Amino acid sequence: MRILNCPLNGERNIAEFSYGGEFHRMPEPSNCESASWAEYVFFHDNEAGIVTEWWYHNATSYWFLAERNTITDEIIRTFPASDIFSDRVDFGDDTGSGTK
Repeated sequence: MRILNCPLNGERNIAEFSYGGEFHRMPEPSNCESASWAEYVFFHDNEAGIVTEWWYHNATSYWFLAERNTITDEIIRTFPASDIFSDRVDFGDDTGSGTK
């Protein structure tokens, strides 16, 4: 059994998690061109070596980040997304209700 250390729930069977893709810094939404946004959403580096990835704990709906060596498949560390993100991104009010 392979174990993954969730920052919220501790060590759990890796079957409880879903891979969420490579971590990339999001472009600034207020001045991002369509090509830059498409690159952020659809293109991945797929590099060999240590990469930062999104992981999701299915039972608790908790997203976190992990550094993993893609050559050896060793998970080096896991950490909460709040270690990188301190502010929420405001995409504006798309509901038409006028409230935020």
